[in-house]
Amino acid sequence: MVLLTATPRSSLADEPVKIHITGLEPSQIVTIWASLTDEKGMLFKARAFYKADKNGEVDLERDAATGGDYFGVQPMGLFWFMKPEKPFIRLMKRDVMNTPYEVHLDVFESLQLFFSSQDQPAASQIVERWYSTPGMQRISVRHGRIRGALFIPAGQGPFPGVIDIFGGIGGLIEFRASLLASSGFAVLALAYFAYDSLPNFLYEIDLNYFEEAAEFLLKHPKVCGPGVGVLGICKGAEIALAMATFLPQIRATICINGTNAINGGPLRYRDLHIESIPYKLECIQVTEGGVLELFRSVEETHTEEHQGSILPLEKAQGKILFIVGESDMNYNSKAYAMQALKRMREHGKTHCALLSYPGTGHLIEPPASPFCPCSISPFLPLPVLWGGEAQAHTTAQVNSWREIKTFFRLHLSPVQSSRL
Repeated sequence: MVLLTATPRSSLADEPVKIHITGLEPSQIVTIWASLTDEKGMLFKARAFYKADKNGEVDLERDAATGGDYFGVQPMGLFWFMKPEKPFIRLMKRDVMNTPYEVHLDVFESLQLFFSSQDQPAASQIVERWYSTPGMQRISVRHGRIRGALFIPAGQGPFPGVIDIFGGIGGLIEFRASLLASSGFAVLALAYFAYDSLPNFLYEIDLNYFEEAAEFLLKHPKVCGPGVGVLGICKGAEIALAMATFLPQIRATICINGTNAINGGPLRYRDLHIESIPYKLECIQVTEGGVLELFRSVEETHTEEHQGSILPLEKAQGKILFIVGESDMNYNSKAYAMQALKRMREHGKTHCALLSYPGTGHLIEPPASPFCPCSISPFLPLPVLWGGEAQAHTTAQVNSWREIKTFFRLHLSPVQSSRL
């Protein structure tokens, strides 16, 4: 009898799962399918072909996939290489507290190219992929102007505090914050436009709003000081860098695929006003597949005319880590990070570092997220190209997620380290 064993059956979404199959014929070719349905009813799935060993077994930690949606030894390939049944859909967990993703694992005793619910698998198992841990709290935040969700780990605390900011799609996105909180951080998933009473569009960066959020987080009794961290991607990385530059409350900053200047709309903070570099919308390209390539719409920042828009990040008091994908098709993010590091060196600053990943696109997310090379944006008429190569990108997500947690633990503990 064919038996599929996946352990653990229930785990956090960013943790590995071991998959082992027994009861096959020696050298038998099998197909393993993984599938899940998100909260909106969208189906995601991945398949891989394997050849059983002489004992009739397949072990994904040991054996190489011969084909399918990936090849080679990929213990988590069935999770990382899931694709949406409907094109251009991005997998994003919405209810992070109450329900897990249920991933269906099915083994078929032949080469099966297409997924059909009519076919009977030889063995099956369902694994639960959670975005929260038992005892963790989610607190909806409506404090003054601040809108978001605060995640507090189980336990006495106090915990290192982190503000989590996403990019130009707006709204409130919680899956990264809840996973980070599951590792022992108090995390504020912060919305800043297109949510609740906030503006529908981002016309300017009001840094006073983000300072209010930092003060709110620092004053929480479960958050340890003396400062907090900030994690941002895309436009959120630009805001995170501005926060690091001007806000004394920020002690550790991670910028994922952002720029080193203010773009698209001005920044305002107390008496400070920074004009932005306008987007070059006329430089947007449409690929043969009907996908928008935004890479050329964000101007280079090293030219003399844009010097007033570059963030003076040498003023930052905390540590800064840039994480970039070298195949980012949204921004020339590595070039921006290199310019930022060069500026820091010219000012004699050493509290800035770079993690650069070849073959990696724009959407560097926790390893719970499958590779997403392009997806729909709520503010654009066509899907957006993010870039990256599946194998390199998924590997970078695992590595960078580990580095993110290490960086925040190192620099947000009550006794902060001088190392970067």
